[in-house]
Amino acid sequence: MNKNFSFIILTFNEEIHLPRLLNSIKNLNAKTFILDSGSTDSTLKIAEAYGAEVKQNPFENHPKQWDFALRNFEIETPWTIGLDADHTVTPELFEMLANFKEEDNKDINGIYFNRKNFFQGSWIRFGTFYPFYLLKMFRTGVGFSDLNENMDHRFIAPGKTKIWKKGWILEENLKENDIAFWKAKHELYSDLVAQEEVERILKLRHQSLKPNLLGSPDEKRAWLKRLWWELPLGFRPYLYFGYRMFFKLGIFEGITGIKFHYLQGFWFRRLVDRKIKAIQKKNR
Repeated sequence: MNKNFSFIILTFNEEIHLPRLLNSIKNLNAKTFILDSGSTDSTLKIAEAYGAEVKQNPFENHPKQWDFALRNFEIETPWTIGLDADHTVTPELFEMLANFKEEDNKDINGIYFNRKNFFQGSWIRFGTFYPFYLLKMFRTGVGFSDLNENMDHRFIAPGKTKIWKKGWILEENLKENDIAFWKAKHELYSDLVAQEEVERILKLRHQSLKPNLLGSPDEKRAWLKRLWWELPLGFRPYLYFGYRMFFKLGIFEGITGIKFHYLQGFWFRRLVDRKIKAIQKKNR
């Protein structure tokens, strides 16, 4: 059994994704823990066949689900790796993990992996989506889930971190090939984001990380989020979509990529802004 790290994976009806992920990490011989939120397909059978330890917890949002996982699984390795079921570990990342040595990382508390995001079979390369660094590996007991987020989950590892620029994870949710599924999912997400932004306006939520445009990838995103919250509701989706399409070259993405940028960068953001206005009107 791998003595360096263990995996935690979140699942909900992931029979289409879980075998792909587990096959990509199985030869690392690492202990695997799965937190499921009520799957009704064959997800649990797949996890059992793989030998993973499984717990159940009702889903409220991603940050709280990850917090539950980190607090309730008994991780005995010095490092923890948190992955989503629709991730795949590439051979390049596999090799880096296989060659990981504790003595080379004594002063490091977290490691960023580089993500390649796919939508309907197309790699979303432009429009701010690549490179995209995610803190996915952190010291057990040091890294934690940022509960000041309501929808986007983020691990925080206080102290020094490093980036594996060629340590890729692939993210491709095959369920999102059905646009109706994508829209229904993001309708739910928009409720979480709208409520979060209203709470931030009311000073009920605060950023856990210090925003810093020149800092770590997460500190930079915190800076950009703070800027986003200051932009006028209703206008900012148009500004953001134009920024992604032209300044960040999303226009060269191809038909599928442009559709993704429209849905994720414009349609979803307009939906969030409308819901924020509706909440504010109701509160008044």
